[in-house]
Amino acid sequence: MHEELFPQLDPLLESAGPAAGLDFLIAQFLAAKEYGMVFEARLMKKRQELGLPLIQTDALTGDDYQQAVMEAARETGALFLADGRIERAWPYFRAVSETAPIFDAIDKLEPGDNLENVITIAFQEGVHPRKGLELILAQHGMCRAITAFGMTAVQKDREACIALLAKNLHEEIVRRMGEAIAAREGTPPATASLPEMMSGRDWLFGEWDYYVDTSHLLSVIPYATELMDKAALALCAELCEYGQRLATQFQSAGIPPFEDQFTAYGHYLQALLGNNVEEHLDYFRRQVTESDPEIVGDAPGRHLARLLIALNRPAEALDVVLEHVFEDATYGAPVPSALQLCYQAKDFTRLRDLARERGDLLSYAAGSILAK
Repeated sequence: MHEELFPQLDPLLESAGPAAGLDFLIAQFLAAKEYGMVFEARLMKKRQELGLPLIQTDALTGDDYQQAVMEAARETGALFLADGRIERAWPYFRAVSETAPIFDAIDKLEPGDNLENVITIAFQEGVHPRKGLELILAQHGMCRAITAFGMTAVQKDREACIALLAKNLHEEIVRRMGEAIAAREGTPPATASLPEMMSGRDWLFGEWDYYVDTSHLLSVIPYATELMDKAALALCAELCEYGQRLATQFQSAGIPPFEDQFTAYGHYLQALLGNNVEEHLDYFRRQVTESDPEIVGDAPGRHLARLLIALNRPAEALDVVLEHVFEDATYGAPVPSALQLCYQAKDFTRLRDLARERGDLLSYAAGSILAK
């Protein structure tokens, strides 16, 4: 590809020296937008300056050289970004642990062709999960987005990703239900609230009527228990109200305490929203008292404890954990230990008593110190 450069290089190296020859190559690589070669040429020039091997066979650890590596990586990454080649820029910024330039570039993207590698960087590699999921939704649809979210242990932006999935489901139902209302009544509804759209329109829910793939709905709703944002919680609560109106064949049974899924998750979300909290807590208290742990395990207790913790009621959660949760179990929704809940509830006397019962000298000492 550079056959014409070879005859020019030898006399330049001989007359002007190594640095000039390497500068010549750097300029040629920049003009050809071969930024990976720019990176390699800059490092070769630095090795020549420092008297290091020009052909690198072993790791070089000198501070001056490592600083040059970082500067060259930043420059090369920036060159690729300026050329719109995010997937080529990423390895260089990743090498210096600087994700912000890649995040900013991805954040500005609109859906389009040839974005699969960028989506992988954004979502699977965790640079910008929310934007990555947004691109998956736009280009591949809800099914692919739900699958990707379920298969990837998303932590960064996790709540934002859940809210995005719920928002897209809600919008699809509003659009399709609005079309059905407009077809029957002549005008579309003047609201995007599902409860308002459904009010007084029982005809929307015949035996085979639904407005979004029910499997998508049932996949997303369980994630809603992780949300704290009130607006996102309210959308998910509306999705539960919609689900409760569906015909029997669209009502899949879940696992206790969410066996009646749309109803149970509706109670959970309404409690998180602060609406008639005791009424919704009582639903889960009944699930605990009416279930047989020999059959369903301690899941009802675990979820009640998690809900109480989310509502900042650690003392009540402590009672549930002690009476209805198998603390040593390695499965199920994670909950704090009884000792941790004693600490959260500032019940240091109980912390000492439990620690003594369990032969835990360190926790006993902690409880004694805190009690004083």
